[in-house]
Amino acid sequence: MKKRAILILLFIVSSMYSFEGYSQDQQEGPFTKQENRLIWENEGQLFWIDAFGENALRFRSSKSLRITDEDWNLLPQPKAQLEITISPKKATVINGDIRAEIESRNGRVTYYNKEDEILLKEATHPHHLHFARQFESKGSDHFELKVTFDADADEHLYGMGQYTNDRLDLKGTVLELAQKNTQISIPFLLSTKGYGFIWNNPAIGRAELSMTHTSFYAEYAKQIDYVIFPGDTPADLVEHYADLTGKSPKMPEYGTGFWQSKLRYHSQEELLNVAREYKKRNLPISVIVADFYHWPVTGDWKFNSELWPDPKAMVEELRSLDIELMVSVWPTLAEKSENYKYFTEHNFTIRPELGNNLFLKANDDLTFVDVTYPKARKAMWSKLKENYFDMGIRMFWMDEAEPEIEPLEYKNIRYYRGNGLEVSNIYPYNFAQAIYEGQQEGGQKEVINLIRSGWIGSQKFGTLLWSGDISGDFPTLRKQVKAGLNIGLAGIPWWNTDIGGFYGSSTSEDYKELLIRWFQFGAFSPVMRMHGVISPTVKLEGQITNSGSPNEVWSFGDKPYEIMSRYLIIREKLRPYIQKHMDIASEKGTPLMRPLFYDFPNDDATYTIDDEYMFGPDILVAPVLEAKAKSRSIYLPEGSKWKDVHSGKTYKGGQTITYKVSIEDIPLFTRNGYTLKLK
Repeated sequence: MKKRAILILLFIVSSMYSFEGYSQDQQEGPFTKQENRLIWENEGQLFWIDAFGENALRFRSSKSLRITDEDWNLLPQPKAQLEITISPKKATVINGDIRAEIESRNGRVTYYNKEDEILLKEATHPHHLHFARQFESKGSDHFELKVTFDADADEHLYGMGQYTNDRLDLKGTVLELAQKNTQISIPFLLSTKGYGFIWNNPAIGRAELSMTHTSFYAEYAKQIDYVIFPGDTPADLVEHYADLTGKSPKMPEYGTGFWQSKLRYHSQEELLNVAREYKKRNLPISVIVADFYHWPVTGDWKFNSELWPDPKAMVEELRSLDIELMVSVWPTLAEKSENYKYFTEHNFTIRPELGNNLFLKANDDLTFVDVTYPKARKAMWSKLKENYFDMGIRMFWMDEAEPEIEPLEYKNIRYYRGNGLEVSNIYPYNFAQAIYEGQQEGGQKEVINLIRSGWIGSQKFGTLLWSGDISGDFPTLRKQVKAGLNIGLAGIPWWNTDIGGFYGSSTSEDYKELLIRWFQFGAFSPVMRMHGVISPTVKLEGQITNSGSPNEVWSFGDKPYEIMSRYLIIREKLRPYIQKHMDIASEKGTPLMRPLFYDFPNDDATYTIDDEYMFGPDILVAPVLEAKAKSRSIYLPEGSKWKDVHSGKTYKGGQTITYKVSIEDIPLFTRNGYTLKLK
């Protein structure tokens, strides 16, 4: 009886393991097929390949022999069944239109599309068996890691966020994966070989997009983690990326109008007088901004009552003029702030690994709220709600969102979610999340907030990115076009610049020419926003920081005013078109401002054009990006007839023309019968 009982017990235990799926595992050599996953494990390395929704594969690998389920900002995807085949020499994994083949000996992975063309292939080295995936231990289960793929010299690469490297095609560049003022790292890569690649890792690192290899590197992380998917066109890839990471909500109607901002309106009366003057002159305006240091002390998150005595009445008057008020809020606390003690005592601020606090040197010593901590996000929003939202304010400007710590030593930063080297890139995403979720809980239906940085998925929080504190000169203007195009390809359709650059001059004739050209470009940007600190600066007695000279459109003389006010009217006429295509962006992820190849993927010439762009499907914009220009070269893509908006002349596509320019106009062409009226 005892022997029989033991046999029965063994049978029950065996049945339990079979029920849990263990008996379903198929093993051959280093491969294991475990339900809907392929596992490769050999010589101290482990990787998983999973389906990630339809037509996409997710790869994760670690030398710790443990894979985490941290998705970061990837959205949950519908289940897709993998086809997995294992043989002695290789394994094959298929998910719809993408296939991976894995060599048994070294685990080398090659990805193919449905036409059996190679999309991406792990690199090899004759004397380095695991060259493609490298791990250097940084203690416990963290590594300095790198994944490397072969690259084609004629491949074009785009996306990756916003960089000041004056490049649209990123092939041949090395990109720092880190957030800084004017630099926004969003590691989504779009290739003309027909694949999209998401580096799903918020660690500080770099992307090496050289002629001979493509590598992604992290200084401190637990695992390699990426998603790859195929697409027939760039539009396919951008829309698939939006499905995986989120889409912008519907843009509020007031977001498409003109925004007036400067550093800085120092009082309620000054701001209201500017708004009244725009209305008195019958000039379109939708948003006006109260910039930084409208507060008593940084981190109080409220108006200085001496200079802003009745915020609620201010909001009501502006709204009666059809103007929304946006306020600047920093995720920072001065030691003298009324909130500093509570936030530090509850560990709601970023901490150093060594020492007691971290500071930003910007007029006074500041420390940053740890927005990666859910409780800290709620605590910050409770103050914003009390002092702004409950006053009727519905728009927030999230400055210092990188965060801009000085000195910047990522390894010495401790966030709730991990060490700074491991998670810093996610900070602006969580900052946007803090305010968006608070607005939603407060019943706000439409959200658009301005922020200086972002990461994968930031778009779903109603975030409008801008290009940071940039110089006011023509080389910088030229870079903005390329930056805006790549940010759109990286899933962020809401983007803008400080018109005229952050630094400008009210007396320089050269600057006035630049300002006009930038204003024209701004009229054909996703959001049109005037901002900057104009010299000479204005000293404000008794205040912690000064202001710039006036920067309203009437502040630069008669000729600039005549031209800029005309483009305000043009922008106003464009708003129904902009709103229509912003709605499409919220539905599909399609950016309003996009490179020529987005709409003309079969025209090879468009992949190297980086100084003109499509504004929606019907308007080609060729901004003037050089001082004293008398003409500029313009390529008109093949497959369409193009109408010069200014002269009415029609051109056949597939040709480059030399176009005479004047200071009054930005070159514009339309197609598909679309009519753009400028008068």
